[in-house]
Amino acid sequence: MWKEENNKLKATFKFKNFREAFSFMTEVAFYAEGQNHHPDWRNVWNTVEFELNTHDAGGVVTEKDRKLAKAIDDVYEKFK
Repeated sequence: MWKEENNKLKATFKFKNFREAFSFMTEVAFYAEGQNHHPDWRNVWNTVEFELNTHDAGGVVTEKDRKLAKAIDDVYEKFK
């Protein structure tokens, strides 16, 4: 689901409605805070889009991004 493009890991997740999308974002926020790695993300109604890269490493994709992407995928599995 994730693709690397322009020094970013990108993915889009769709949900049944806004409430489900927001619940997903809330859970992801706890993982991001725990990893001290905060995503660039966007939410419109039932869709959440992510762009991950590590600003401290010069705005490139690092293992830190891959670890957060895996956590995001794990959270998404709960919503399927």
